[in-house]
Amino acid sequence: MTQEAQASAPQRPTEMAKAYEHQQVEQRLYAWWEQGGFFAPRDDAPRPPFVIAIPPPNVTGELHLGHAMFVTIEDLMIRWRRMQGHQTLWIPGVDHAGIATQSQVEKLLRSEGTSRQEVGREEFLRRTWAWKARYGGEISQQLRRLGASCDWTRERFTLDEGLSYAVHTAFKRLYDDGLIYRDTYLVNWSPALQTAVSDLEVEYEQRNVSIWYVRYPVLSPEWSAPQGAWGSGTWASGAVEWITVATTRPETILGDTAVAVAPDDERYAALIGREVLLPALGRTIPIIADHYVDKEFGSGAVKITPAHDKNDYEVGKRHQLPLINIMNKDATINEAGGPYAGLERFAARKAMLADLEREGLLVKTEPHSMSVGISQRGGEVIEPLLSEQWFVRTKPLAALALASVREGRTRIIPDRFEKIYFNWLDNIEDWCISRQLWWGHRIPVWYLPDGSIVVPGPDEAPPADGIQDPDVLDTWFSSGLWPFSTLGWPAATADLQRFYPTSVMETGYDIIFFWVARMMMMGCYLTGQEPFHTIYLHGLVRDEHGRKMSKSFGNAVNPLEVMDTQGTDALRFTLATSGTPGQDLNLNPQRIEAARNFANKLWNITRFVLSRLDMDQLRGPFAEADGDLAQVIATLRPQLTLADRWILSAYARLVAEVDRLLEAYSLGEAGRQIQDFLWSDFADWYVELAKVQLDHDAASKQTTSIVLYGILEGSLRLLHPLMPFVTEELWHYVTSTMPTQSHYTEVPRTVMLAAYPMPMPALRDETAEQQWALVRELIVAIRNARSEYKVEAAKWVTAIIVGAAQTEVLRAQGPLIARLGRVRADDLTIVERLDVKPRQAATIVLGSVECYLPLAGMIDLDAERSRLQKELAAAEADVARREAKLANEGFVARAPAAIVEREREGLATARVTLATLQARLTDLSA
Repeated sequence: MTQEAQASAPQRPTEMAKAYEHQQVEQRLYAWWEQGGFFAPRDDAPRPPFVIAIPPPNVTGELHLGHAMFVTIEDLMIRWRRMQGHQTLWIPGVDHAGIATQSQVEKLLRSEGTSRQEVGREEFLRRTWAWKARYGGEISQQLRRLGASCDWTRERFTLDEGLSYAVHTAFKRLYDDGLIYRDTYLVNWSPALQTAVSDLEVEYEQRNVSIWYVRYPVLSPEWSAPQGAWGSGTWASGAVEWITVATTRPETILGDTAVAVAPDDERYAALIGREVLLPALGRTIPIIADHYVDKEFGSGAVKITPAHDKNDYEVGKRHQLPLINIMNKDATINEAGGPYAGLERFAARKAMLADLEREGLLVKTEPHSMSVGISQRGGEVIEPLLSEQWFVRTKPLAALALASVREGRTRIIPDRFEKIYFNWLDNIEDWCISRQLWWGHRIPVWYLPDGSIVVPGPDEAPPADGIQDPDVLDTWFSSGLWPFSTLGWPAATADLQRFYPTSVMETGYDIIFFWVARMMMMGCYLTGQEPFHTIYLHGLVRDEHGRKMSKSFGNAVNPLEVMDTQGTDALRFTLATSGTPGQDLNLNPQRIEAARNFANKLWNITRFVLSRLDMDQLRGPFAEADGDLAQVIATLRPQLTLADRWILSAYARLVAEVDRLLEAYSLGEAGRQIQDFLWSDFADWYVELAKVQLDHDAASKQTTSIVLYGILEGSLRLLHPLMPFVTEELWHYVTSTMPTQSHYTEVPRTVMLAAYPMPMPALRDETAEQQWALVRELIVAIRNARSEYKVEAAKWVTAIIVGAAQTEVLRAQGPLIARLGRVRADDLTIVERLDVKPRQAATIVLGSVECYLPLAGMIDLDAERSRLQKELAAAEADVARREAKLANEGFVARAPAAIVEREREGLATARVTLATLQARLTDLSA
């Protein structure tokens, strides 16, 4: 950091504006923070490192609420730990996002009338890097808009040279250890993209489809071969035995290699071991028994297509069935499909159904609801396809990841996700890591002319006569290395030694399997250490009604628009305080407006406080105490009023509670409590009390000023991680000439590097809190009584307070009670007991304390009686009308039950109103 950056402060008006204008603040402050190098880990930090590796957004991305959520939570943690004196590092970066980025560039090529196949691999990659250079930085700039205090000098990209070296090293090590292999297996296949895709890239939709019942002829001595050509209508002529199967994918009949029934299904017991003739192709396939079959579903017999269904694949392995792939990579039928070869899969389905019906083999069709896998990127139905791919043996890796959590080295928040984590890793399948794409990390495997395979290390030259595998690695392979590859692994860099393992991995619960578990597996295996000690999972952001946000619903919220109109702090505070870990968040626009109002409230509080403070008087006491409020107060304790002692104790209680909540990762509750204190206790009460106390003698004025300043300044530090922009701006106005606390040396004047408030037990005063609670409750009760009796706001009233054991406290607070309750000071009487209670008075009872407000001084009794009599007459009429309605047997019998019940509830409410008015009128007439 330069000396200039250390000494400088962001340019701002010398006079505070009347209202907070976030448009004038946010970009100015962020530019200052970044240029000053304030986001980098400081060598003079007294506490150990606290490190987060950002979940890298796709390089193709545009900002959405998921980004806003994770930035809010992670930046909150980072700013809080930085202010505590930790050596904080938040590593930013973006993911190359193989499928997403390749799809964007292919779309661009199509708009130019060409394709990647036509331009070739080299030119396609050149075009993709150019596209990345043009658009790749947008998401990073948008994260800055959110206030992300990342160390941008360490920004990484998953295709950077260093990270690519790490990917090659990881592949080589896993391959040499026998954990990477090549085999033929069923994968999720995207016909549009013509690549295998991960489970994460498959979205499931519940769709209304059809289920078709097809009968297969059973071979017998009487019938053993087709009687006519397929489609002639005579193919199955002469068949005497049949078995009916149910299918939702008739085109896959072409790949059937068996028909299966339940072993205990008596209907088919005699058929087990016999053979059927496959429609269309005339291939002979067996009838087998397998416990996979549910005899209660459909016909109780199912077709087995091992090369096109994952469950069938497992059945096929158990029974050594052949695997027949009938589909090309573009989802057209291949030569194994006989008469349907060359047809697109759904066209083949239509043709197959027509032929089955013509041959008398289509028994019936029924509607059916089922979950259908859809390509997240291509939008088409995913096809389970038999394909030769590269896989990782995950069981040995999963064992390490499981042990880390089970043995307590890594914790998951909320802990209910541990069960889900354990269940998935205990039952994990091998991981398909190859993708038939061009954009990504090319698989570092070379094939030699003699058929052998060479996997050279990252520092070795590939064989001159070898051909490199054309596929690239699954994006999640490189993402799985992210917490340590970004720090220089496999080299023993200074960053890796200092900042690994990282501290927290914060991300959405929806990718706990696909990313979090893989980082745990790869980190534990390749580095010998779990990559983070805490996994914090946030929920999804939904609309205020709990619906998923989407453009089709018209309920999508653009965070950039929210930040433009309401301010970044308002969006961040709403996201942070509207939910709890692991729970979906319903985003209510009214809460964003309330958060914006909270920022304005802070601004107005600060303007008032600064307008009343004499900084020259405050500078000395705070300088002597190094800015420590508790030390300053220790020298002033005899001069503190009850209100001073109460607000200091409430503030100390808040600081301790926020410290506890943040350590427990209850981030939202911490924010809610800070807001409640600042809005209610401090702004609505103490600031109002201070207006009275500041008008007293000089000593009282100085004490009140110290309390006002100390709590305001400390509260801005307390709130900063949640609302960084408004607190930084206000903190500069508040502390511009005052000493400040920090854990660091040579500190620029920024709240980011000021000390986060720590618990101050010396300020706690339970007695003051209890006594003020009574005074506050009494003032509120007087205000409520005035409102109930519609006393004009400017009118002063008379009050008699019977204090019992609290008389001394209440007398001491008499001037405040009078001022805030709008009671004339000369007409406020506070006594220990009262022998005769006043008549015609509003009565307040608070435990042993009673308060009487004589109505003669508050209202025009004759006018009030007249008003109440009119309201009483209306209430009596309302009760009579409702009673008559409910006494009508016809109404009660014919009206809907809900309407009758609503009428009964209305009658009960009307009777309460009537009784209240009668009592009020009796009291006034006494």
